[in-house]
Amino acid sequence: MNSQLECAMEGLIKVFHAYSAKEGDKYKLSKMELKNLLHGEFCDLLAGSKDPLVVEKIMNELDENKDGEVDFQEFVVLVAALTVACNEFFVESLKG
Repeated sequence: MNSQLECAMEGLIKVFHAYSAKEGDKYKLSKMELKNLLHGEFCDLLAGSKDPLVVEKIMNELDENKDGEVDFQEFVVLVAALTVACNEFFVESLKG
């Protein structure tokens, strides 16, 4: 039986590859694949943004090697940053 953390890691990998396999390099997210992933998986977080260029800005921040695509390592940076932000919100709400 896998631990909760192992299951979370497996889920992260599966989600990435479900979106990255749609077009082009199946191991990287194109801009459209990233947009679809963000809208499909982080819809509530994106709904709070009024910036029409939010996906473009996220792509530019994540694409460290500037190849126009987001690989798994670059994607994990986004997930880690969002996880830290959510944890900070959770901790603050407990202090209440």
